[in-house]
Amino acid sequence: MRSHRIAAIGGDGIGPEVIEAGLEALRVCAERDGGFELKVEHFDWGSDYYRRHGVMMPEGGADRLRSFDAIYFGAVGAPDIPDHLTLWGLRLAICQPLDQYANVRPTRILPGITSPLRAVSGPELDWVIVRENSEGEYAGVGGRVHRGLPEEVATDVSMFTRAGVLRIMRYAFRLAQSRPRKLLTVVTKSNAQRHAMVMWDEIAAEVAAEFPDVSWDKMLVDAMTMRMTLRPQTLDTIVATNLHADILSDLAAALAGSLGIAPTANLNPERRTPSMFEPIHGSGFDITGKGIANPVGAFWTASMMLEHLGERPAAERLMRAVERVTADPGLHTPDLGGTATTRQVTEAVCDALRGAND
Repeated sequence: MRSHRIAAIGGDGIGPEVIEAGLEALRVCAERDGGFELKVEHFDWGSDYYRRHGVMMPEGGADRLRSFDAIYFGAVGAPDIPDHLTLWGLRLAICQPLDQYANVRPTRILPGITSPLRAVSGPELDWVIVRENSEGEYAGVGGRVHRGLPEEVATDVSMFTRAGVLRIMRYAFRLAQSRPRKLLTVVTKSNAQRHAMVMWDEIAAEVAAEFPDVSWDKMLVDAMTMRMTLRPQTLDTIVATNLHADILSDLAAALAGSLGIAPTANLNPERRTPSMFEPIHGSGFDITGKGIANPVGAFWTASMMLEHLGERPAAERLMRAVERVTADPGLHTPDLGGTATTRQVTEAVCDALRGAND
């Protein structure tokens, strides 16, 4: 029997709730498939850990994760702890040392979910956003001097390396090549940011020559928001910088119906280190403990993790179960306009998995 070691980090807010729901579905996937098992180890890192120890995770935490096959992550962030401490203390403290440089966020409208775009019924919106995940605007380069004085100065320096842009661009072109439409849109802001973003454009043109079967175009990030809302059918695979793709992927999830359904994979494509899988909805402290968090994002994320682990039939079976459940409006959580609970949706997905005939 194949065995996969999973590090589960529920984190903050609704993170532990949806990760537990996802693990329950994953256990059923393994039982239903019969050919693999998941050995899960839980880590209590996050804001509660910070309150006890003054750090979000112990020293060397990222190195402790290197022996796992994948990381299943919930959310990070707390209202009483500055966001830059929680993010840099946990999520980025894992992604960057493990060189998870490709953040991949698929977006499509699942059955039974209505897009806020009135002209979109479903097939017009089927995208994958590729986000450079290791440098750029989130490189962490900068500082503050003369704090509290009138002449205080703060800088955040966006760092773009040719190696970093080359590898994310090649990843995006390969992904576009693997999809039926073979279409890629490169997003920058090269009219105003005349150094790094112009380099992005130049490298995109260089890499495009390696993929003659992929059609590609360029968009400025501000114009891209308009294209996503007015002409979604013209898009397929999208690649952008750390900051730009972070923003655009939240817009994409909202256009698909809810942040609660959206997944993410933080990948090291060469598999030198474990990749990390997380729903993108964040901590959701306004609904923490109420039992109404949407677990669909965690299920979709779990499906991506199974595919990454080589368990494609189980991954596809899980997504079919999710689609059967979302097709029933009675199983929509409040973020989708329904009244279903996390528990009800989880049980329905597990029942659909157990009843699957393929």
